[in-house]
Amino acid sequence: MIDPDHAHISVQRQCELLGFARSTYYYRLRPESALNLLFMNLIDEQYTRTPFYGVPRMTAWLRRQGYGVNHKRIGRLMRLMGLEAIYPKPRLSTPSKEHPIYPYVLQGVSIDRPDQVWGADITYIRLAHGFMYLVAIMDWFSRYVLSWELSNTLETNFCLKALEGALMLSQPEIFNSDQGSQFTSLEFTGRLQACGITISMDGRGRVFDNIFVERLWRTVKYEEVYLNHYQTVSEARCGLTEYFQFYNTERIHSSLEYRTPEEVYFKEQPLQAQRQTLTEMHLKSA
Repeated sequence: MIDPDHAHISVQRQCELLGFARSTYYYRLRPESALNLLFMNLIDEQYTRTPFYGVPRMTAWLRRQGYGVNHKRIGRLMRLMGLEAIYPKPRLSTPSKEHPIYPYVLQGVSIDRPDQVWGADITYIRLAHGFMYLVAIMDWFSRYVLSWELSNTLETNFCLKALEGALMLSQPEIFNSDQGSQFTSLEFTGRLQACGITISMDGRGRVFDNIFVERLWRTVKYEEVYLNHYQTVSEARCGLTEYFQFYNTERIHSSLEYRTPEEVYFKEQPLQAQRQTLTEMHLKSA
């Protein structure tokens, strides 16, 4: 994709044209050992079942499965995966002055319409010999997944790309995320502010502040990721593309009165009329 020997276009310019940071091109992921990948996959599955497990409980759980692990190793792997227990705890790190933290503004707010609140989050996606990170942007009211991206690093760029994809569809009144460096970066928050979007951020360790996206991860993993053992990034991308299409357009939700996210987000009657028009056009051309 990138040609370092191109006579007229520099590597930096090629990266700009392709929409990712130059550091992404030069980055070489240091592979985790097969044993660490096994631990990460086990941690991922158990955390999906019990998101209140922090490092001590996850270490104890793995020991009960017969693995002689220590808390330092599990702590490092959980940090690499971006996982922490949901209970509140003291702040152990100070955010950079360049990355302001915004307050959570959705306490007690009734979510009653599409594009009122969007939420974003990142999760771990396992592969046969490695892993990727998945970011998704969801409309809270309809559960519609507006955009998603995969990356082998936690750089801000893939989150920005997902945001740009979502903004091509519409724009929310409020955008909620956790306090991850990707979402607190000046590039990300600046893009939201440029659109006049109110920024809301979860309290540290408060996974339920962004519960709709957390439920999405549980659904995606149980219905897609854990059933399909992706061998490559291409397989993961194809599988997730098909799944999110199914999730948005076919998977009915009891909380949506057994409608699909697409029907609720785009309003049921206009969507049905659009489909009817497409059907009529197809019949006329047949």
